[in-house]
Amino acid sequence: MELNFTKMTGSGNDFIVIDNRSKILDGRESEIARQICRRKFSVGADGLLLIENSERADFRMRIFNPDGSEPEMCGNGARCTALYANLEHIASSKMNFETIAGVIFAEINDNSVRINMGKVKDLKLDLKLSLESGSKIVHYLNVGVPHAVLIEEALEDIPVNEMGSRIRFHRQFHPGGTNVDFIELKDKETVQMRTYERGVEGETLACGTGAIASAVIAHLLKGLTSPVRVLTQSGEILTVYLEEEEGTLAVALEGKTGLVYKGKIII
Repeated sequence: MELNFTKMTGSGNDFIVIDNRSKILDGRESEIARQICRRKFSVGADGLLLIENSERADFRMRIFNPDGSEPEMCGNGARCTALYANLEHIASSKMNFETIAGVIFAEINDNSVRINMGKVKDLKLDLKLSLESGSKIVHYLNVGVPHAVLIEEALEDIPVNEMGSRIRFHRQFHPGGTNVDFIELKDKETVQMRTYERGVEGETLACGTGAIASAVIAHLLKGLTSPVRVLTQSGEILTVYLEEEEGTLAVALEGKTGLVYKGKIII
């Protein structure tokens, strides 16, 4: 099978986007994600994004991790999908699209894409986790997908892959596991973030939902006010907007997004 694809990037998160409205993948989505997301063996990406038809929005977005799993949501993936849909005339510069986590609204301004992510759910502060290296305090929340956030003082010294893996698979978060964000406050407006992504099973250069989770915890526990600037490992800034709404926080994410290249692959 020959597939047309587009490589997209959102602040260092890279994705393969395929228009699957004609159901060309025919139920092989997980298999194909595992195959083409492998770096050095295929196109390589942090995830596969599919655009499909929707009865309640402009289109439906599905995300598949490199391990073939299908998460509920991906912040930077959603921003890349929105830009792709606009460039391919699938949707206008203001659009909504369906995800497992709900309907997302997006707005495009040149190469900057802003998405409204809805409300924070399942907030649990100050969870004490027992690890082999000792106990750690983490803060848990769901921003479309689950995240555990740890506040640190020397971010560059953190063994993100080792510690992130232990927390990601910790019994506290069974059965689905969690993404893990390590954050350090840089100033009154900015928090730096490093993320271990579930499904990628390693550190990525950026994570949209991780940026939101990091901003929420920095706001609640350290007093940062909206908009919160989140410095990613790619060096790019993601901006998170927070608004009190019915006793919880409604969140939005904005940042640069780009088309890298288009191609064809035979699988």
